[in-house]
Amino acid sequence: MTAAVFLDRDGVLIEERDDFVVDASRLRILDGVAAGLGKLGRAGFALAVVTNQPVVARGIIDEAQLGRIHQSLLDQLVALGAPRLDGVWFCPHHPQATLDRYRLECDCRKPKAGMLRRAAAALNIDLSSSWMIGDRPSDIAAGRAAGCQTILLECGRHLDPPIVGAENLGATAIPHRRARTLLHASEIILGSPK
Repeated sequence: MTAAVFLDRDGVLIEERDDFVVDASRLRILDGVAAGLGKLGRAGFALAVVTNQPVVARGIIDEAQLGRIHQSLLDQLVALGAPRLDGVWFCPHHPQATLDRYRLECDCRKPKAGMLRRAAAALNIDLSSSWMIGDRPSDIAAGRAAGCQTILLECGRHLDPPIVGAENLGATAIPHRRARTLLHASEIILGSPK
């Protein structure tokens, strides 16, 4: 088994937008992301994106469109010098979804840990040796629920009120560490015992 770094998408890899990323032309990779991913990849970590995508539940884009956006993201990261990521896991569900088929209480929508557990099973990951990096309390709670160490990126959006549908997370949303950027988070991880 290997260790992984699980990464939220918006606010961690790409610029968080007030509107939705509905096509690849709207992706803006944050400064230092490729360098941080490179450090983690060279250290032997598997790298997996785990992202809530209620834009699907609202019917704004479908899963095929989201897949094309994610493929473009992976390609753009490689073009910037990052290693090829090991996969993207997403949750299309929301308890208040516009589309009936996505309106449910699932086990994959962060703050639950289902996406991390599915990625770990697919990639043969030791969750207790792994990390979750996110910019929201729900990311931290999901990482803790999966048994990972957690890092909260303090990039501004971490202070936003909870997203609609999130329960009171309490102590589960307290990160193990805090960082300014993904590059800073990678340095924290690499300075920590594995």
